[in-house]
Amino acid sequence: MASVEPSRAQGFLDGLRDRYRQRKSIIGLLPDAGRFVVLCSVIENVVIGLLPIGFIIGTSIMIEKVRTMAQLRGSGHWASVLGAFGLAIGALALQNILSPLQAALGELVTRRVDGQCARRLMSASLVGTPMAVLDEQDVLDMVSEVRTGLVDSWGPGAAVAALLAMVARYTQLLGGVGLIGFVLGPVVGVVTACAALAARAVTRYALTQWSPIWESLRGARRRAAYVIDSGSGTAIAKEVRVLGILDWFTARAGAELDAYYGPLRSQRRQLYFKPFLALSGLELLWTAVLLWLLRGQVVRGTLSVLELSMAIQAIYLPLRFGVFFPEADVQTEWGMYHYKALLDLEQRFARAAEPAQPSMRDAAGLPRSSVRFEGVSFAYPGTERMVLDGLDLALEAGRSTAIVGLNGAGKTTLVKLLGGLYRPSDGRIMIDGTNLDEVELRSWQRRLAVIFQDYVHYELDARTNVALGAPARLGDDAAVTRACELAGAAEVINGLPAGLSTTLSSRYKGGVDLSGGQWQRVALARALFAVEAGASVLVLDEPTAQLDVRAEAAFFDRFLEITAGLTTVVISHRFSTVRRADRIVVLDGGRVVEDGSHDELFQAGGRYAELFRLQAKRFAEDEALSMKVSDKGPAL
Repeated sequence: MASVEPSRAQGFLDGLRDRYRQRKSIIGLLPDAGRFVVLCSVIENVVIGLLPIGFIIGTSIMIEKVRTMAQLRGSGHWASVLGAFGLAIGALALQNILSPLQAALGELVTRRVDGQCARRLMSASLVGTPMAVLDEQDVLDMVSEVRTGLVDSWGPGAAVAALLAMVARYTQLLGGVGLIGFVLGPVVGVVTACAALAARAVTRYALTQWSPIWESLRGARRRAAYVIDSGSGTAIAKEVRVLGILDWFTARAGAELDAYYGPLRSQRRQLYFKPFLALSGLELLWTAVLLWLLRGQVVRGTLSVLELSMAIQAIYLPLRFGVFFPEADVQTEWGMYHYKALLDLEQRFARAAEPAQPSMRDAAGLPRSSVRFEGVSFAYPGTERMVLDGLDLALEAGRSTAIVGLNGAGKTTLVKLLGGLYRPSDGRIMIDGTNLDEVELRSWQRRLAVIFQDYVHYELDARTNVALGAPARLGDDAAVTRACELAGAAEVINGLPAGLSTTLSSRYKGGVDLSGGQWQRVALARALFAVEAGASVLVLDEPTAQLDVRAEAAFFDRFLEITAGLTTVVISHRFSTVRRADRIVVLDGGRVVEDGSHDELFQAGGRYAELFRLQAKRFAEDEALSMKVSDKGPAL
């Protein structure tokens, strides 16, 4: 037993130190709320904390005056009774008036601080860290946790607002202890304050111990949230009905929730039950001591009714420090927890970030001659399979290069490396003879206009969906319209209810959903808008995957015309549609296996020619079947 107690005491002290560090970091967020707002909140909470003291004094004076009137059997003291009554009622009324303002200021503080933390999260996770780090499981858990705090739970802003609200609580404590000290002596007042603070420390310690438990269940919480969000959303409604998978989702949700809440309930009982009993016993004991001291003075006749009334009411204020504060405790704990997760993320990202080099070259004007992959190999973090294996490839500036190959050949990975999202495991990427590692990455990425295979469908208006290719030019409707015309999206835009102002999602009033092919044209318009804003390399990764072969061929014919003289890279698994490119590169097994024009590769009779004939044959068969169905109706 002797060996256990010191460890508990040490754990308690460690918890206090950890709490101090966390609160210090939260206090550091106060400037994000704005100095004027913070000052107003502090002043208001001090006033709210003093008002209960005014109520206690007012009611005590009123009781004393009524007793005096009863003894004198007169009415001459009614004015003083009404004055004391007015003080008490006024304090109570003013507290009720200020409470909504306290909540409003708290909400303003919360929104401002959380907004700044959200910007920090977006900056760190979307731009400031290598993509390989974002693929790690624990990082995904941490990002999910911070997002939950900022969107669905109590975030850092709630913790800051709660700390400001605690000003009212501690003001009440000082006032209550002052009244007890005035009646029973300063020693009793000091002991009462210490007892209240000790009870507060134990209460907060229990919450502090809860945080590591909550943190250990990050993965289980994210899995449960995913199943519940997916199973209760409308995105999968069609498949749920057609495939009949509702029972599976229900059972899986139950299993994930049990895996999360089971340990949570067990740990909660162990953590709170005994401390709650001990704390309640100590508070009851000290309250009995205070009442016994008051009784002694009453018996001795040394205590007035005024003093007795003030002391009895004041005892309640420090007594409340042994319970949870609904406006502050949970908000503070989870807000600090989520802010700690944000700090951990930022530290993790900072460790993974590439150190800035002062001699980094600006990418303005690049490339003038070529982009070269020299012996480039790459495997995704956590895997050993080389997606690219000794790749040698030159992309000539001002020419169109088509990169084709079967699924898994490494086409999309090549685009990610070109964009600097990942670094090669081996080899190097040279831009006009300069290693990409020596080029300022952000300036290079601004030279690229990339539409990835899994491009984003922004649930925003059509104008913004296109203009996000170059956000600095948002509002240039003429340029947006030109990009739409070049991409063949003008017909799509003109068919929308509000044109460019139409939200591209039916989940919003007046919004509409687009087909896959229409979305691809909007995405292409976004890339062409970036080109008009100064991007010099246009990369399209499977830009027409949702178009039929005929529409895809027409698209590429037009695309090569409007991008003549621009450095373009087109990724496709359909060989027949890229035949007009200046140069065609065939990837297989992460390497270039064939390289040349369509005619050269076809005459060589290699892999390209084989797959070209195979796909052409399949297209001819599909075309014949389509004509047959069109002429005679569908065959049964």
